[in-house]
Amino acid sequence: MIKLHNVCAGYGGREVLHGVDLEAEKGQVTTIIGVNGCGKSTLLKTIMGFVPISGGDITVDGRSIKNMTEQELAREIAYLSQGKNVPDISAGRMVLHGRFPYLSYPRKYRRSDYEAAAEAMEQMGISDLSDRMMTELSGGMRQKVYIAMALAQQSPVILMDEPTTYLDIGQQLRFASTARELADSGKTVILVLHDILLALKISDRIAAVKEGRVVRCGTPREILESGITQELYGVKIGVVNEGGAEQYYYNM
Repeated sequence: MIKLHNVCAGYGGREVLHGVDLEAEKGQVTTIIGVNGCGKSTLLKTIMGFVPISGGDITVDGRSIKNMTEQELAREIAYLSQGKNVPDISAGRMVLHGRFPYLSYPRKYRRSDYEAAAEAMEQMGISDLSDRMMTELSGGMRQKVYIAMALAQQSPVILMDEPTTYLDIGQQLRFASTARELADSGKTVILVLHDILLALKISDRIAAVKEGRVVRCGTPREILESGITQELYGVKIGVVNEGGAEQYYYNM
């Protein structure tokens, strides 16, 4: 479980997050939504300790991140960032980077590390890309490799910032299934998504961020009924029940 209590954080003396309270439970997908520049990515980076906290606290299963080393935090939380460099290495080696928190220096991979990486690549359907160079892959293929790298870390908490970027519709739906499977296996999953319909479909809880504050948090139904999506994006969202499942659509 991740818990943020009255968290303030920012860069170079400029506060970006203002008194954020948020809880992300084990076995649930918690999705953060909001317009560009509202602080969504900063929130994830603050959880990872990349952005200094100027007020409040963040705990992982009751333990403050202030009392955790970088390696300890990496073992607890896997993080997929939004912007990533494209290294000149194979996809298989890229996925193995997810095992770094468990290795001492100099890094020497063990059999369990190779098995974890292979399992993650199989889960993302990219086992055949293992020997392909990252620079040769399309944006969608690279994104699947990065997601596999996060999965290979096998941490109880996983943060993903815009994980569906570059993925086509079919790949997005398969990712949605993966996110749900991770949560159903007991992991704490926190996503930043721009696709509001996808967020409503796969999330247990949704946190709406506006100008560095969590202005609404609740179930997809509660978020929908609150009208916060219209406030944030200026669009209405409708819902229909088909075969016992709720389907969401933009109500133009």
